[in-house]
Amino acid sequence: MEALLDAVTPAAAEPRVRRPRPPPITVTPAAAERIADLIAKAPEAAAGVRLTTPKRGCSGLAYSLAYVTAPAPGDEPVATPGGTLFIDAGALMYLIGSDMDWVEDDFAAGFVFTNPNAKGQCGCGESFTV
Repeated sequence: MEALLDAVTPAAAEPRVRRPRPPPITVTPAAAERIADLIAKAPEAAAGVRLTTPKRGCSGLAYSLAYVTAPAPGDEPVATPGGTLFIDAGALMYLIGSDMDWVEDDFAAGFVFTNPNAKGQCGCGESFTV
């Protein structure tokens, strides 16, 4: 009977190997460079920038970036070559799988998000709904 139990019970000495979890969003090189610029111009105590999705705009949620001095409990850090992007715990579920880019043209410059979770957005592209 013991031989049967030994065959079914996993060996306690074998450690579980966990594969690294991919970042919740992809930050393009242009966005990472802009994050680096923002952090370089930030107040001395800035640890990085935090991405949140506050309720505003005509579609319900918007993207917002702000300097942070320390991560809040539950923030998801995303290391970029330019510095750390912290994703607010409440925004994380809306942003998983998104791409963050920095785009400049003759008329405007700003972060552009490609979000597979967004079911719609307003005409100006400033807010989205899930």
